[in-house]
Amino acid sequence: MNQVLIETVTGDISRGKNLVLRLTTADRLKQDNIDIVKTMADKGYRVIVITTNQPAEVLKKNYEKSGIDIAKLFFIDAITSYAIGTTPAAEQNVRFISNPSNLTDLGIAITGALNESEDKDPCILFDSISTMLIYLPSASISKFIHYISNRLRLIDTPGVFLAVGKGLDPMMISNLSTFMDDIILPDVV
Repeated sequence: MNQVLIETVTGDISRGKNLVLRLTTADRLKQDNIDIVKTMADKGYRVIVITTNQPAEVLKKNYEKSGIDIAKLFFIDAITSYAIGTTPAAEQNVRFISNPSNLTDLGIAITGALNESEDKDPCILFDSISTMLIYLPSASISKFIHYISNRLRLIDTPGVFLAVGKGLDPMMISNLSTFMDDIILPDVV
């Protein structure tokens, strides 16, 4: 993600636009994730990374290579347990969910992480809405994002939601648009 886009995403949050949908391209998703987490952590946020895309262990390695202090992060990992067939041993700053389609447990984990981080200036990065489409219908995902976005608004906590733009149908983009303060489109279509 270029510096202008980073400033757009994080600047919008700083100006009171707490919820941002970043539509990206498939080849930029990983780097956009890293850039947003780095910028938000550098600004002093306790970033809660909700991942349905890559295991927390993989993300930790990517973040460390990029100079991100992972002690400033908390992970809600909805893919590792599903991928290995069992829940891994408990880790500090990681909560595992059985699978990406378990929205009840995902919602409980998000609420718990927000409650535990409320004195640490939390921010959420949701990666990725488009990956959830593998496990759930778009209507269920839209309802869940609506719930999460309202939860974040009520506690005045910023959030960035990542999605591959071409992976979402127009109705879903329309629904998500109504929940967000801003939508940042891909650099390259």
